[in-house]
Amino acid sequence: KMAADTSVDLLQKVLENEILQSAKVVEEHLDAELQKLDQMDEDELERLKQRRLEALKKSQQQKQEWLSKGHGEYREIPSERDFFQEVKESKNVVCHFYRDTTFRCQIMDKHLTALAKKHIETKFLKLNAEKSPFLCERLRIKVIPTLALIKDGKTQDYVVGFTDLGNTDDFTTETLEWRLGCADVINYSGNLMEPPFQSQKKYGTSFTKLDKKTIRGKIYDSDSDDD
Repeated sequence: KMAADTSVDLLQKVLENEILQSAKVVEEHLDAELQKLDQMDEDELERLKQRRLEALKKSQQQKQEWLSKGHGEYREIPSERDFFQEVKESKNVVCHFYRDTTFRCQIMDKHLTALAKKHIETKFLKLNAEKSPFLCERLRIKVIPTLALIKDGKTQDYVVGFTDLGNTDDFTTETLEWRLGCADVINYSGNLMEPPFQSQKKYGTSFTKLDKKTIRGKIYDSDSDDD
C-alpha cells in the first residue's frame, strides 16, 4: 500500500512539474511578444495597424461582392439558361439537381441551407432536374439527388445520392461539409483525413462518380429500392 502511495505522489509531482514547465514556456513566449511590441517604434506600430485595416477592408469587400452575386443563401434557379450565367460569375458553385417527389432531396435541402449561410465563399443553388433535361444529359446526372460541384466554370466532382455521406439518411451537416471540403469547393477548416461519420464502417474509400445501376437515359431516385 505504501509503495502504491509513493508512486501516486511521485506521479503527482511529475505532473505538477510538467504543468509548471508548460506555464513557464507560455510566460516566456508572452514576455518575448510584449518585448517585441515595446521595442516597436510608433511608425512600425502604425504600419502594422494599417496592414491589418487593409486586410480587414479587403475581406469585407470580398464578402460584399459574394453577397451581391447571390452567395450566402441557398437559392432555386428557374432554368438551365440561368445555370450557365450563375456558374460563370462565381469561382465555387454547388448545384443540387432535385425532384419534388424525392424525399432525399428535402434532406439535402436542409443541409445545403445551413452550409450556404456558413460558407459565403461558395454559391449554393438548386435546379429542378425535370426542367433541365439538356443539363442532366450533358452532366450525365442519372440519380436524384445529385450535387454538381463546380470550380471555375467546370464541373469537377459529383455527390451522387448519399453514398459518400455514410450511406444513411441521418448524415450530419458536418459530413456534407467534409465531403464538399474534399472537392475543395468550400474553405474547409476541419481535417479531411477524418470524415465526421457516425459510423465509419459504412464508408468506402472511393467516391462514386456515377451510379453503375442506372440505365442510360433514365433518372432514378436514390431513395428507391432499385438503387
